[in-house]
Amino acid sequence: MKPELIIRIFTICSLAGLLLAVGMRLTFGQVVESVRRCRFGLILVVNFAAVPLVCALAAKWAGLGQESTIAMVLLGAAPFAPVVPVFARMARADIALAAGLTSVYPVISAFLTPWVSGFALKVATGAGGPQFASGQVMLLLVATITFPLLLGVGLNQFAPRASQQWLRVVEVVSEAAGAISLGYVTIVEFHAIVGMSGKALLVMAGVFELCLAAGYWLGHDKGSRRVVALGTSNRNIALALLMALQSFPSLHVVSAVVGNGLVLILLGLAHVGCWNLRDRRHRGGIS
Repeated sequence: MKPELIIRIFTICSLAGLLLAVGMRLTFGQVVESVRRCRFGLILVVNFAAVPLVCALAAKWAGLGQESTIAMVLLGAAPFAPVVPVFARMARADIALAAGLTSVYPVISAFLTPWVSGFALKVATGAGGPQFASGQVMLLLVATITFPLLLGVGLNQFAPRASQQWLRVVEVVSEAAGAISLGYVTIVEFHAIVGMSGKALLVMAGVFELCLAAGYWLGHDKGSRRVVALGTSNRNIALALLMALQSFPSLHVVSAVVGNGLVLILLGLAHVGCWNLRDRRHRGGIS
């Protein structure tokens, strides 16, 4: 079996399972309430317009290679990773808001991300650059993201006992599939990931910090600021991987997505640790 097919299968299983699990924790009322509690429209514009454009312009300004540029664009167009509620819990942020936004944004991503990626890629590489299969990717994302998420919310809404009974099983299977997918890519493309340009990783790190600051500004209190900051800066690696496999069969693009994605995860954990340290100091009365 080809490596691309193996990665695709496990990535689809992981993404669909994670979104199903997110949905199984929520009701339709909770999703609506999470949207009402934040500046949803402005957050939407920042995540689907400003961040992808910043990624495209940063890659173009830095003169990055084609694979690194595509990876940055795909990650830039994929906001609110499923790991955001986990990071929010670690950061003692607004977990309900994190779960609600993490359920809403993937649904929107299924429709907006393919077109945003195509536009941002043209900005970064020009009209003669690599083309993005927007229509095909949209159909795949609707089947992989929208349907599982709505199914999960529906199960929790109308069959809460069964939803809670199977929730942990779904989480374990999807997390295992994600670990296998990420691990397999890392093994197969280890030399390509290790050999990534330091400049490309630094540019991605700089974009992360800018997005984190923008997200923090969009919140209205400490809990919501941390949620929006984490969601705006931590992009959805599984979604970006799926788009890369659908439109760019070269595993070098996939390895660039993984390399940049790992940088985002590490920086996210670093900020969570810094926030927790600052909270402990404040509780201890240290200025």
